Amino acid sequence: MKDNREELKNKDAQETENLSLNDDRRVKVLSPGALVAKRFFRNRLAVVGLSMLIAMFLFSFVGGLISPYQEDQQFYTYTYMDQEYVGVVKNKDFRYAVADGQKFGSAEQAQFLLAQMKGKESFDYKDVTYEVAAQGEDLYTITSGGEDVAIAYKDIVSAADGEAEPSFALKKAALIAYVGGESSFEADGKTYSLDEDGNILDGDHLLGYVSRFVVQSKENGVVISRDFKEKLEAAIDAGNEEFVYTDSDGQEATYTITYQADTDSWSVLQSTKTYVYDRYASPSKEHWLGTDTSGMDMLTRLMYGGRVSLIIGFIVVFIAAFLGVILGGVSGYFGGWVDNLIMRIVDIFYCIPSTPLIIILGSAMDAMQVDPRIRMLYLMLILGFLSWPSIARLVRGQILSLREQEFMTATEACGISVSRRIFRHLIPNVIPQLIVTCTMSLGSTILTEATLSFLGLGVKFPFASWGNIINDVNNAFVMTNYLFIWIPAGICLLITVLGFNFVGDGLRDAFDPKMKR
Repeated sequence: MKDNREELKNKDAQETENLSLNDDRRVKVLSPGALVAKRFFRNRLAVVGLSMLIAMFLFSFVGGLISPYQEDQQFYTYTYMDQEYVGVVKNKDFRYAVADGQKFGSAEQAQFLLAQMKGKESFDYKDVTYEVAAQGEDLYTITSGGEDVAIAYKDIVSAADGEAEPSFALKKAALIAYVGGESSFEADGKTYSLDEDGNILDGDHLLGYVSRFVVQSKENGVVISRDFKEKLEAAIDAGNEEFVYTDSDGQEATYTITYQADTDSWSVLQSTKTYVYDRYASPSKEHWLGTDTSGMDMLTRLMYGGRVSLIIGFIVVFIAAFLGVILGGVSGYFGGWVDNLIMRIVDIFYCIPSTPLIIILGSAMDAMQVDPRIRMLYLMLILGFLSWPSIARLVRGQILSLREQEFMTATEACGISVSRRIFRHLIPNVIPQLIVTCTMSLGSTILTEATLSFLGLGVKFPFASWGNIINDVNNAFVMTNYLFIWIPAGICLLITVLGFNFVGDGLRDAFDPKMKR
């Protein structure tokens, strides 16, 4: 019987040994980190949030590397732009050219018009008698005592490009020849020719021309060539509404002629082929999300904008966490006057109106025209410096409850330095709560940056962020007609912030051992 008991005992011992050595049946002991990970991945919303963040990180950091375009690369296109170029009036009023040494002012001109209307051949003014002689249709010579005083005309003699203003004698002889249908005339001791188009020639050299049309440029400093005037007049006489003209530089432009009945004049619009930014181009094979107001590829701007927004968010949270952990740790551990001092500083920071302050600082940087790259650095420092008090309070509260526990008493008894006690034994126990808080803060920080950039106080051109991309929608027309400009950036912001919130909730549940999922 004793032998049977010993045999059974040995058999049980062997089975126990076999069970402990059997890997398939062995009970696994998970580390704290593994337990947290297991709880986290058991949370479906947390996994969804993590997937969203991975997608946005790949989109922002990898997408920018594979994009065929640069962040600030602008695209151009040709377009036709219409602008008023010249105004044309067909002269219907008498104009006057006065001989050298003579006077023929407005009073004399009025007396001439009365005489011309009544068909008189002379008129008197201030004891001076003026003789009027009709030289042709709408052309009169005015003399006194056998000397030329002036000529009255409706056909206008203009100097050719680069030529001096014609003399009185030349104008008179040219006009008489023009209305008389003559091909040549003499003036100033020389013989000139006059062609059927009214061009005044000295041999083969063009001196001027006769025309009833007055062509005036709508832009200061623009000289209208004779060739252009001739083609314009021909188009008006033919009743054309459009004509094409190529200038001396080979630039071709299309001109639209519009008659203004109320002023009895013509307005000429110049339609030029212009190289401009390809603004608000619709989505296409080349630009999947179209182009923005500066002619930049929207998809590329979204990628680089996500990179900037995420980097700013992480750096701001890092600065806030760094300051909060140090000040909160010192405050919670030492207590007393140190704790009171730091907490009063925290109270002061809570009383600061952060949004108005950031707006003022942003406006100041605008006034000083701070470089966009330096501006981003200042923005991160300001946001981080204003965000640390909440983290400091969290760390302080955790350390106040931890410092009285037995393991801290043991560290003190072992003579471990104060800094080592804080940063090697207390702070690590605060990290789980700190991670959750920082993760939740990332979403709000990105939204803050986007809001400031939307208001024009954050990231500046040429750098992109999701906020200043939405800022391009600066009027209702663009917002309603170009949805591809702002909706993708809004979707990116939504996905990113939701992702951080889901991950933060998942981490909070995973770090809490009392949570059952």
